[in-house]
Amino acid sequence: KVEEVLRDGRRIITFRNGTKKEISADKRMATISFFNGDVKKIMPDQRVIYYYADAQTTHTAYPDGLEVLQFPNSQIERHYPDGTQEIVFPDQTVKRLYSDGFKETFFPDGTVVKVEKNGDKIVVFSNGQKEVHTAQFKRREYSDGTVKTVYCNGRQETKYPNGRVRIKDEEGNIILDKK
Repeated sequence: KVEEVLRDGRRIITFRNGTKKEISADKRMATISFFNGDVKKIMPDQRVIYYYADAQTTHTAYPDGLEVLQFPNSQIERHYPDGTQEIVFPDQTVKRLYSDGFKETFFPDGTVVKVEKNGDKIVVFSNGQKEVHTAQFKRREYSDGTVKTVYCNGRQETKYPNGRVRIKDEEGNIILDKK
């Protein structure tokens, strides 16, 4: 390795493989430029910023444990110390994954999808409608109060706000229409 000390107090160390390490005069910041194009910066506030040249991705690790990845397509991922992850996609969809297995996704149109760790899913649409998906059924709740449920065996049940109930069997035949 070759080490040079500059007039301003910075030190530059060049290694045989082409990697260079520059240390600030106050020794609070270091920049390492690797032979493959990657760059690692250790900042005075203890942040570590690593740029992966091939993937064009930046990974920033904060002293409190937060890690942020920035991808070339503008996707941003945040990994929190408690195990929670948040992904912001290029279209501004936000997905949060919690350490207990719960997931929620917020779409730009206002739709929200929540998935329990058992797989049950609740979808709340921007128009006020709501869907619930479980292993036993799928249910849609409309803004006017109508509730339509389709069971895993194919049976359908529709309850209207005026009290009417209509039930269809798995082939779609009406077996009850109580008005």
